[in-house]
Amino acid sequence: MRVIVLVKATEDSEKGFHPRPETLASMEEMGRFNDELQKAGILRAGDGLTPSSQGKRVAFEGAHRRVIEGPFLHPRELVAGYWIWEVKDMEEAVSWVMRCPNPMPGPSEIEIRPIQDLAEFQ
Repeated sequence: MRVIVLVKATEDSEKGFHPRPETLASMEEMGRFNDELQKAGILRAGDGLTPSSQGKRVAFEGAHRRVIEGPFLHPRELVAGYWIWEVKDMEEAVSWVMRCPNPMPGPSEIEIRPIQDLAEFQ
């Protein structure tokens, strides 16, 4: 099964990346975790995202489209990064997330969601 693993944004991540010794050490730890995912054969893709201040949204209402400039409210509802994993089941995904270093300097959350297969709609 494929899952998307969403690293939720925080107030800190929305300020942008600023290289500091503690941040660099955390990035090295996350790099080692990504290496483990790669060696286990479950990592398909993954990246960090820039703060929402650099993003845009397009709102749809019927045929009308409206562009909304970032930053967006409620950082904890935003995504700061993601992975796409191929795992046996949700339990395996949870097991890997439990081994993950904290992706943020303070409290943070990671959300795991199965990716729908197009075959499910046929």
